Amino acid sequence: MTTTIIVAAGLAVLLALAGGLLTEVGPWYRALRKPGWNPPDWAFGPIWTVILSLLAASGVLAWRGAHTPTAHLQVAIYFAVNWVFHLAWSPLFFKLKRPDWALIENMFLLGSVAALVIGLRPFSVLASWLDVPYLVWVTIALYLNYTIVRLNEPFSGVGNTAATSQGAA
Repeated sequence: MTTTIIVAAGLAVLLALAGGLLTEVGPWYRALRKPGWNPPDWAFGPIWTVILSLLAASGVLAWRGAHTPTAHLQVAIYFAVNWVFHLAWSPLFFKLKRPDWALIENMFLLGSVAALVIGLRPFSVLASWLDVPYLVWVTIALYLNYTIVRLNEPFSGVGNTAATSQGAA
């Protein structure tokens, strides 16, 4: 196995672990009103496993297609920016209990995934295509996040949502 593959796989596993640790599916989340088309909780693990595996493969292909130090830096920046936005969503939604803030952040995440799809194309067309499922999933997640905000607003403070205040009414 080459160093590039080991690094890409390690970063994907680290991203998956961090995302999992930052996600708390507890009473607050369960009390939120969600649309009928909300995926079941068990589906998120397999979906993210596939997406992050494709993301790692995309990274390997793009890195191998970048033939100069400047090109390698460009690929690294695309992935680093995506990493930051990917990691930021879960604490906003689950830890701070602010789906409204997570919705805003989700738009930046979507932009970073679109940047991967577009920006990696010069280095590897296949790398670009491997990130399309990630783009589709984040688009679905953005709409799900939007729907959850609409069904449960207002969000005015940590843990203070329409879902929790209605439970007290």
